[in-house]
Amino acid sequence: MQVAWPGSVVLVDPLAVDLAPFRTVLEGPQVAVLHAADQDLEILELVCGAIPRNLFDTQIAAAFLGMSSPSLATLLERFAGVKVAKGDRLTDWLQRPLTDGQLEYAANDVAHLLVARQRIVEHLAERGRLDWALDECELHRLRPRGPRDPEEAWRRIKEARSLRGRARSVARSVAAWRERRAAALDLPVRFVLSDIALVGIAQRAPTDRAGLESVRGFDRNLKRDVVADLLAAVAEGLTRQPPSDPAEQATGIDRDLRPAVALVSAWIAQLARDLDLDPAVLATRGDVEALLRGDPEARLGRGWRAELAGSAVRRLVSGDAAVAFAGNGELVIEERSRRPLG
Repeated sequence: MQVAWPGSVVLVDPLAVDLAPFRTVLEGPQVAVLHAADQDLEILELVCGAIPRNLFDTQIAAAFLGMSSPSLATLLERFAGVKVAKGDRLTDWLQRPLTDGQLEYAANDVAHLLVARQRIVEHLAERGRLDWALDECELHRLRPRGPRDPEEAWRRIKEARSLRGRARSVARSVAAWRERRAAALDLPVRFVLSDIALVGIAQRAPTDRAGLESVRGFDRNLKRDVVADLLAAVAEGLTRQPPSDPAEQATGIDRDLRPAVALVSAWIAQLARDLDLDPAVLATRGDVEALLRGDPEARLGRGWRAELAGSAVRRLVSGDAAVAFAGNGELVIEERSRRPLG
């Protein structure tokens, strides 16, 4: 665990030290600065029994400056002027003692994070978006966490979501097997089977080890019993009905409003570009659908999102506003004249 505060950086070995007392720090009034904090929060809750009382996630905040899910290295280079080496990112962090290179890499993860955070805050304040970013960090801090359903694990693999029929069913079964094995071994899922290999297996549905070894990214060193379990997961997938994709299911939107989803989504994507926002942080297609079907928890219906876009969309679908081309292929939502052409 890497911890930094002004003037100091320390590395704490969780294999040698009980991290539970760190709960006192997490529950204190200070702001915890993390990058892409979701996994860290899950681990802190598990080992310390608490998450930070105040969270500033630099990846989330950077989205309000037009950066789309930036890596830590990209963020540090832009806001702290520091290039961080990547050489030890995928090495064995369970070995002891750690190498000097590993220690340096670990320290660099947090050594410049406070400087980057300060500059991000300055940029956000200049653009009047600091409160937006802080609200979003708080929403992520309070988001429910816990064990994930292995049967839904395939949906988190971008390439798997585009599979169809038998391939999608195999992807679900293999992803569920990978999730359970990773949990049993207390390892990241990619150490059990890479996403590339999982998708390749789903597409080919091999029936023996030779077939598995022909798949890109497959670890040829897997033991016989592990291979047998994996092949059993493939066989199980072939016998099951393919899972549905939420995007392919009925949205619950009134039939008359369904054509508006694509139009509104295009306008919101353009608005995000114009405002130099990551489009995903402004609104996803799912957010648009939630607003149009009247979901009281729709993100576009609350706070800064409602002010920027949600209110205009509500007026559009109620017939009080209209969409028009503004030249160069751009769309605008404007007052409706109610005067027909011709």
